[in-house]
Amino acid sequence: MQLAIFGGSFDPIHIAHEAIVNKALDSLEIDKIIVVPTYLNPFKSSFHYEPNIRFNLLKKVFNNNPKIEICDYEINQNRPVYSIETVNYLKNLYKPSKIFIIIGEDNVRDLDKWNNINELKELAQFVVFKRLGFENKKLNDYKTLDINIDISSTQLREKVDLSYIPKQIKEDILELQQTK
Repeated sequence: MQLAIFGGSFDPIHIAHEAIVNKALDSLEIDKIIVVPTYLNPFKSSFHYEPNIRFNLLKKVFNNNPKIEICDYEINQNRPVYSIETVNYLKNLYKPSKIFIIIGEDNVRDLDKWNNINELKELAQFVVFKRLGFENKKLNDYKTLDINIDISSTQLREKVDLSYIPKQIKEDILELQQTK
């Protein structure tokens, strides 16, 4: 079994996240992609939407594809979790022959700050999704795929634009915005 792991805050999930998952399924030789929402990103101090809300929104968006699994491992730890912990957990659970870790191009510049990055690189192959507005000379070291949807969760938190929200959760996001 070949496995891809796509972790992140997904705060909120947007159409670029959805496109990344679909492109990974089409472009990588994988049997399953595991989407792992963080409880709290180790590089951040807070989250916008509660972890369980983000988890449920992800489930709603990806519930129709048996090759996509939403994993609550990091949320259940109730603390920031390093990627190495998640990879080891999923490696023990699935015993894959190969693991891909999917990251956005914006994450490449800080990759050397990740906990146990050398061990992580031995366990898995990084796949970087290229984004508009980012130029990174380090990309030659990684397998890359193009997504080129210019949006970020940070921008969406500042100003909700429903055209960037997956159709399955537009109503949910509107309701959540009214309670904020």
